[in-house]
Amino acid sequence: MLGRVRAKLSEPVDVASLATLRTVFGLLMCAGLVRLQLTGWVEPLFTAPRFTFTYQAFAWVPHLPAAWVSAVVWGAAAAALAFALDVYPRVSGAVFVVLFAWLQLFDVTNYLNHYYLAVLLGALLTLLPTSWRQGQVPRWAVWLVRFQVGVVYFYAGLAKLGSDWLLHAQPLSIWFAARTETPLLGPLLAQPWAAYAAAWFGFLNDLTIVAWLSWRRTRPFAYLVLVLFHTLTFVFFDIGMFPFLMTAAALVFFAPDWPRRFFLRPPRPTVAASRLIPLPLLIAVGAFCAFQVLFPLRDLALPGDVLWNEDGMRWSWKVMVREKNGAVAYRVRQPRTGREWQVNPSAWLLPRQANEMSGQPDLILQLAHHVAQDFAARGIADVEVRADAWVSLNGRAPKPLIDPSVDLTKVADSAWGSAWVLPGPDEGPLPAFRPEEATAWR
Repeated sequence: MLGRVRAKLSEPVDVASLATLRTVFGLLMCAGLVRLQLTGWVEPLFTAPRFTFTYQAFAWVPHLPAAWVSAVVWGAAAAALAFALDVYPRVSGAVFVVLFAWLQLFDVTNYLNHYYLAVLLGALLTLLPTSWRQGQVPRWAVWLVRFQVGVVYFYAGLAKLGSDWLLHAQPLSIWFAARTETPLLGPLLAQPWAAYAAAWFGFLNDLTIVAWLSWRRTRPFAYLVLVLFHTLTFVFFDIGMFPFLMTAAALVFFAPDWPRRFFLRPPRPTVAASRLIPLPLLIAVGAFCAFQVLFPLRDLALPGDVLWNEDGMRWSWKVMVREKNGAVAYRVRQPRTGREWQVNPSAWLLPRQANEMSGQPDLILQLAHHVAQDFAARGIADVEVRADAWVSLNGRAPKPLIDPSVDLTKVADSAWGSAWVLPGPDEGPLPAFRPEEATAWR
């Protein structure tokens, strides 16, 4: 059985689809990084923050002087362009992945799912044979990229399998109500049923699109639906390069030689004898796939609602399923003297950071520890720090997020749950306010 599996995985196929994806991916990343630099986002994201939030496993990632950050962005853009042009793809791809990963890990408040996907796809396309000079690649290389893209869609759909999304059309109702001035489509977004239709369309698309793309007879129609889906996503929501990245990546589900048949038309590579995938490599690929399947499910082993406590939220492809608005204030007390202070996070954070932090308990905890360190640096040692944090989830009435009686300086951040986070709301979301309903309230 294992021998037949290895033989199937090792069959040679055309490199064209992977080479084309590498080219398109590199061009998209280059354009995105140039846009980041030219639109002035480097300063608020990387050089202006006075305090930055770190990931648990990546606190060791160094911070560079502000003058070097632009060099990293331009360097990553140049590496992405070289990667697209097949110029030393292993080297240029590795440089891009390292520099882009550094940008991703700079501050947790910069986290976006499509940045994580860019790192994963960049690493795969760097490690796999994707140069046109290869001619052919083993079938498992194409299937591995398909698997990675499929994981994103499947878990994005699975995350929508909940009452907020399917029964209340939240947070889409909130977002649609704020976009009723959109040209042409604005009046449609004002209709209450529009958010429900979009919610179910998005759920079914994400959960089933891989199956439709994998079947040859439905593949062209499925791809047209996918293009429509991502076009609407781009029009309605400001989520950067994600729609373009997913639209391009889905092309890997077409036959491996599709670029030659559609527009390139160079001679087809000579069919070579397949060489069985080495067993250690097969084990490594299997371990990678197992991690990608299991890691996004870790919130199922943790108590509470992941949309509320955020335990297991990142790196899990839970795309666009929660809208949080919150306010946080810290109460600092020095037990020895009885002195107390109330401090605002804005003393350390930019407004964008404060907005992201207000709904994420681990970030509230990180800043609490920093507040204590800052007070100690000012000669006020051994303080207790408590948080008053009120958060609205998907349009619900605000509710306390953090136990206000807990001294956060005594709490260590943990990947296995947050007992100091209060239970989430039991009631369903409130309906989104729509301007045309205002007259009924007068």
